[in-house]
Amino acid sequence: MRKRGAVLVWAALLGGAAAQTPTPVPAHPLRLPGEVQPIAPGTRRARPIPELTLVPPMPQVRRIQYLSNGHIEVAGAVVLLSAAEVPQARKLAATVVSRALLARPSLNEVDVSVYNKAGYGGFGGPLPILTLSAPRARLQDVAAWAAGGRYERAWEAQGSAPPTVGSGDSIADKVLERTINFFGDVNQRLEDGRLRAASRAAGGLQDGLLYGGSALRPVAALTFDDAPHPMFEPLLLDLLRRGQVKATFFVIGRNARAYPYFVRDMVQQGHEVGNHTYHHVRLPPLPLSQAITELDLTNQVLRSITGQPVKYFRPPGGDYTPQTLDAARALGLSTVFWTDDPADFQNPGDTVLESRFDSKLHPGGIVLLHDNAQQTLDVFGSFLAFAKKRGVTLTSIGEMLAGKRPPAAPDVDKLAPGH
Repeated sequence: MRKRGAVLVWAALLGGAAAQTPTPVPAHPLRLPGEVQPIAPGTRRARPIPELTLVPPMPQVRRIQYLSNGHIEVAGAVVLLSAAEVPQARKLAATVVSRALLARPSLNEVDVSVYNKAGYGGFGGPLPILTLSAPRARLQDVAAWAAGGRYERAWEAQGSAPPTVGSGDSIADKVLERTINFFGDVNQRLEDGRLRAASRAAGGLQDGLLYGGSALRPVAALTFDDAPHPMFEPLLLDLLRRGQVKATFFVIGRNARAYPYFVRDMVQQGHEVGNHTYHHVRLPPLPLSQAITELDLTNQVLRSITGQPVKYFRPPGGDYTPQTLDAARALGLSTVFWTDDPADFQNPGDTVLESRFDSKLHPGGIVLLHDNAQQTLDVFGSFLAFAKKRGVTLTSIGEMLAGKRPPAAPDVDKLAPGH
């Protein structure tokens, strides 16, 4: 039955007559690049991220923000260029790096995103024309790259036209993900409920769906959505390395395309990367062919970066239909949900985050966090301490399912600033 469903998916993609009848779903109009992102009800304003001011200023610099995870400090710079300045993008980006490092000696790294000034729409708008990750120790390599050399921690869009999926060039959506939302008729909802119950009872993958692992092993999966983000990614990866924790990152394809070196960092450090669509759009309202394209484009981007097949998919917002699942299966993806969502992107406060995490954490659970949530950086050490107290080891989806013996629990005291 599932093989037939996959065939029907591809028939729909190719315009075949055997296409399934779309399931009615609530309308979610697509938004144009650069529009204001929707914010979940109850979201609080995050504390302001400090900004670095260059003296004298560079007119191309829109802002330079910096953050610390208690161990290292990283800056993220946004640079806007006129058409006449684009040929000098490398030199200008390298100048921003050197001046930022000189202005703030505590910085360990500067990550630069260079955009066309015309049409700039923020992080969810049109892609940068150039990105650069510059650890302080690599300053000479950055200078050589600016003079025309090669540097593996830079990406340039020249000669690489962005993929198009009709009106799918939408902003990265950011809304409430506390619930899993299935859209279908009565019979389809009954079948979905049966699969959810079977997966939770048995633990592990059931018909390409994962709602949780085995409750008999003291292991839970740690997952991060919406990766990768400049400035936040090196801070989070540093915390995971210090905590000796492996995780699964559900990656937005457009983000991975612009920041491929962060995806390589994830894999090199033993983490997994999964599919979170190309534009982070809700899939149910899309035509089936466009939904498949969202998944397929992301698979292609991730394979080109890592050289590895993509195994796991998480639908943005937890919104899905039978067609969504068939599309994922047709592309060889298992659909992964979650059991524990502290809603870190809502900025509820450190104490609330810690309480939510601790109350839901259990063997076989799947924790949902976001890689660009400022408060998650603040409380990550507490999360590991809670897990250690409960005797639950956090790891990746793949290791949880494989039943491997996880590494020994880390010394969480080493995550405290100053170590």
